Amino acid sequence: MRNIRNLALVASWFLFSIVATAQDSGEPRLITSDDLLALKSVYEPVISPEGAWIAYTVETVDAEADESSTQIYMVSRDGSEVVQLTSDEYSASTPRWSPDGRYLGFLAAKGDDEDARTQVWTLDRRGGESKPYTAVDQGVRDYLWAPDGSGMLLMIRDKSASDLAADAAEEAGEEAKPLPYVIDRLQFKQDGVPYLDRSRTHIYVVSEREGEPLQLTFGDFDDSQAAWNPDGTAVAFVSNRTSEPDGNDNSDIWVVSAEGDETTREPRRITSNPGSDGSPSWSNDGESIAYVTVTQPELIWYATNHLAIASADGGEERVLTADLDRNVGSPAFSPDDRSILFVLEDSAEQHLARFNLARGGLDRVIDGGISVRGFDQNKEGDIAVRMTMPHLPAELFLFSSDELTRLTRTNEDLLNELSLAEVRNVTFPSADGTEVEGFIFTPPNYDSGEKYPTILRIHGGPVSQYDFGFNSDAQLLAANGYVVVISNPRGSSGYGQDFSAALFANWGVPDFEDVMAAVDYAIAEGYSDPERLGVGGWSYGGILTNYVITKTDRFEGAITGASEVNYIANYGHDHYQFWWENELGLPWENKEAWEKISPWENVDKIVTPTLVMGGKEDWNVPIQNSEQLYQALKRRGIDTQLVVYPDESHGISRPSFRKDRWERYLDWYDDYVRGR
Repeated sequence: MRNIRNLALVASWFLFSIVATAQDSGEPRLITSDDLLALKSVYEPVISPEGAWIAYTVETVDAEADESSTQIYMVSRDGSEVVQLTSDEYSASTPRWSPDGRYLGFLAAKGDDEDARTQVWTLDRRGGESKPYTAVDQGVRDYLWAPDGSGMLLMIRDKSASDLAADAAEEAGEEAKPLPYVIDRLQFKQDGVPYLDRSRTHIYVVSEREGEPLQLTFGDFDDSQAAWNPDGTAVAFVSNRTSEPDGNDNSDIWVVSAEGDETTREPRRITSNPGSDGSPSWSNDGESIAYVTVTQPELIWYATNHLAIASADGGEERVLTADLDRNVGSPAFSPDDRSILFVLEDSAEQHLARFNLARGGLDRVIDGGISVRGFDQNKEGDIAVRMTMPHLPAELFLFSSDELTRLTRTNEDLLNELSLAEVRNVTFPSADGTEVEGFIFTPPNYDSGEKYPTILRIHGGPVSQYDFGFNSDAQLLAANGYVVVISNPRGSSGYGQDFSAALFANWGVPDFEDVMAAVDYAIAEGYSDPERLGVGGWSYGGILTNYVITKTDRFEGAITGASEVNYIANYGHDHYQFWWENELGLPWENKEAWEKISPWENVDKIVTPTLVMGGKEDWNVPIQNSEQLYQALKRRGIDTQLVVYPDESHGISRPSFRKDRWERYLDWYDDYVRGR
């Protein structure tokens, strides 16, 4: 049994303090869509080498300017001081301390040129303005300080054909003209990016401020997740260097020398697993590399991500969590190299866990009804943790000497004004007896003697999960008088590989049964009015919504966002060709498998009024299928509406569009579910 007592007490204390403070300051009010925009988002904790400060980023929405920006802050280790380090005039990200703690590096595209590219900048902790460290024409995608602080590792993408043409035009004193996209790759699309060409991301090192970067890796391959070895002589990185990288998911860990000339810098492959290997982390003695591995690549995204270790010289690869059957992420060696820290996803929770290399045992360092979303550790063993709970958007905590201390209170003033939904963690049996986990959100001032209009919200993925983190959509719906039911149906990622892989080529069957069981549970327990039910979701949440409304007429209103409905029509149009082919086969060879699970084949059975939404530039789940669904519903006389957000890809980023989406959710459900 997991030891959840300490964290449960901490969570209860946070909830009590929010409610008590709100009561002291007057009657709390209900949360609104404006409040959701006003909530600030905390990311990227990095602890200083001596442990005195934790730098992090805060994303803030400017509703009037209709844009968001990100600034870098730092908080003292006792949480008593918070200092903003970067200006509100530009966005900054990826804070990283120099090894001696004197400088803080970050990425930003700032300056007088509106077309400025992202560069590395540094702040001297003794004071003064930030200074540029790099001057790379096409910009920098990522960076790492060298272990001795004498330079940096840079991740730089090759110049595209358009970049090269623009350079030539500028040199000739001419205006650059648009070029056609010339495509010859098997994987030629990616959401949020123009058509993929042969420009690739490679590793460089630079030895001094604004020096000329030296390229370490080459070829028609993308390199990522670079990590210095402790003495700065070599770099581990992730790359798929097979003959056709677009046709498989076989990324490996490689090591390249950071010294010598090009002839001595031929990358050396460390892992040979046919599945995906990533997230390399060096031991402090430089002898081993920990990483995340997929040992059953034939299950594509349904396969469990395991913790593994290999010699930095190559050789035996050991999977450490083969018997755990839970996803792991972000491995990092402890300062004494005796254990490896990592994030562990388990049953609607995300823990900080530790694998003991000597005895092979697993400890959960921070566990319970929480969701750890990231961490950073210094050489003293202090750990900065980003963590969220049902009534607490992500904040930073310090774990030191087995004590957990909350550091930031970024949204405390706003939360103190609000009365939030109560969140109940529940389990229930599905139609075949499978146990399913979920959460029920009840409106503030909930009356157990009343049955409420209820919204079934479905998560994306499908290989994802709802966890104990703060849920903005559910809180807003509950504040407007709805019981909200969310669950982790089969396909979800926190319950083992078999639970997830039950959805392989079987979409809309066990997951449909599971989400309907969640609704039946809420009705049986007296939360929900069976005559006033709504359903909706985004991405796979929208896809499963499409299955729901083709299989049942129990819902009075539905909202399907960024969804797919006619799968064959998306082949070659979305960016999932590799995954489609591995799950369903080629559509001209195995058409029956595609049609078997396609909601389009049953669109004539839909009777539920359905709001259809999506981003116009979405190449993850293209708007094409949403348009087809809308057209079919409109043609059949079903109440429907199509909402398309211009210049938006899969996620909706413009603040006014986010608010518009929330308000449309409420309007649609109020009209059709509540019966306004």
